[in-house]
Amino acid sequence: MPEGPSILLMKESLLPFVGNTVTEASGNAQFDKEPLTGQTLKEIRTFGKQTYLVFDTMAVRIHLLMFGSYSVDEQTKPDTSLRLSLHFKTGSLYFYTCSVKAVDLEYLSTIDWEADIMSDAWNPEKAEKKLKSKPEMMVCDALMNQDIFSGVGNIIKNEVLFRIGVQPESLLGNLPPKKLKELIAEARHYSFDFLKWKREFTLKQHWLAHTKTICPICGQKLVKKQTGLGKRRSFYCENDQKLY
Repeated sequence: MPEGPSILLMKESLLPFVGNTVTEASGNAQFDKEPLTGQTLKEIRTFGKQTYLVFDTMAVRIHLLMFGSYSVDEQTKPDTSLRLSLHFKTGSLYFYTCSVKAVDLEYLSTIDWEADIMSDAWNPEKAEKKLKSKPEMMVCDALMNQDIFSGVGNIIKNEVLFRIGVQPESLLGNLPPKKLKELIAEARHYSFDFLKWKREFTLKQHWLAHTKTICPICGQKLVKKQTGLGKRRSFYCENDQKLY
């Protein structure tokens, strides 16, 4: 599943279409696409792993899920995978094997934009308050909680926990205040490193723990385990990451 930084890169690819008018809309997403024809793409907003295409009277939410993708100007996958295509005089957008839903413009005002880990509106104090309200939650689940860290996925989770020296099954309530703040700060810091390395096509070269087998600090074998309520893959060092 693409994480927040990858969604920002997708947004950049779509930005040239802002200000243009839809000439045709089609695809097998389960909503009426006819009202999109004649509407102008006013804005593209991202919230974590979600992208909102904002038009005159409605918005379309795109979530790439596990295997979703997109293309610009050329349809690269069969019609059976095509959830939405938007055609403009200047080119076309295609979205495949993803969740596509129409939402009212009013819905955008209900989103907690301050929870987006990569947004200028990101509010670390609000994140800290939410974390403190869930003392029994494992840190691996907390980082993957999109209401707290919108945009964080499994890669960011594993790398952040390795960098701050915390085992994924640690409980939030057991973390020292300084370590809790470190968790919040590193989640944002690493997300922007992720974006930088993704642009450079060097992301995997910088992984310290995710999918690795040996700890780069002590040389001990890393633990690979499904952790938390979500049973997502965690890679961690029992020697260099503390269980709180």
